[in-house]
Amino acid sequence: MSMAEDSRRRGLGRGLSALLGEPTVSLETDGPPTAGSPLKGLRSLPIEKLRPGRFQPRRMFDQTAIDDLIESVKEKGILQPILVRPWPEDPETFEIIAGERRWRAAQAALLHEVPAIIRDLSDREALEVALIENLQRQDLSPLEEAEGYRRLMDDFSHTQEELAKTVGKSRSHVANTMRLLALPERVKQLLDEGSLTAGHARALLTSGDPVGLAEQVVAKGLNVRQTEKLSQQGPEKTKSRKDSSVPTKDADLLALERDLSNILGLKVTIVLQGVGGEISVQYSTLEQLDGVLHRLSNGAHGRPSGLEA
Repeated sequence: MSMAEDSRRRGLGRGLSALLGEPTVSLETDGPPTAGSPLKGLRSLPIEKLRPGRFQPRRMFDQTAIDDLIESVKEKGILQPILVRPWPEDPETFEIIAGERRWRAAQAALLHEVPAIIRDLSDREALEVALIENLQRQDLSPLEEAEGYRRLMDDFSHTQEELAKTVGKSRSHVANTMRLLALPERVKQLLDEGSLTAGHARALLTSGDPVGLAEQVVAKGLNVRQTEKLSQQGPEKTKSRKDSSVPTKDADLLALERDLSNILGLKVTIVLQGVGGEISVQYSTLEQLDGVLHRLSNGAHGRPSGLEA
């Protein structure tokens, strides 16, 4: 681990400890906490008394990672307590703030109880802790991280400077991560699927056609530097490069265009798209379009004005 990485992790640890008022339990413990543990609020709770957190920043759970965790829990138990707070409507039920994957794994491993630290946390503190705990593990996707930042700013009036200090990140990192939320949904989907990296996604933000460029990146396996270069070219240059890759029309296709143009009296263009394609007809007035419909329907569309039968 580099000195920079170590410094970032210590920064995150201090932020989480400050919120909890005490050091967190290390993952590298020899076994599950005991009743004599000095941690305040540590109890063994029935597994059915825990509910998923309303402020969980994670939207996707990697089933392979969950399966690995299940095997670990079966062999060694829960090595790190789950952080919870009392459920407002039922003090005997608890909301999970950090540790939902451990809780899911414990259920699959058929455990009846799990070690938990109980804290009275506000909604803001609950979201902060959930976000920081996941950032410490580097478990969140870029969009999950960005959404967590957005919620802290929108729901709890954090500034970017305050937020960066709380989570142990630079203000520029927070700002650049949140910019990913402005991407089109198709690009976000590719990012969530892992087809694009966060570096690719940030490069696409400057593109005039982020969706089209994203499809190019995935299809051609472009790296981040190549993506940045294409984004900086602008939509016109990117389009011209894309158009240059379109196959040249053969003589038969050109003949079909000419024949259709003669029949309809308007310019017709045929564009190949894989095994199929599309036909476009250029017209200047609605009367011309009406005439096309009249011809294609063998007169069923009605007699167009100014056109002899």
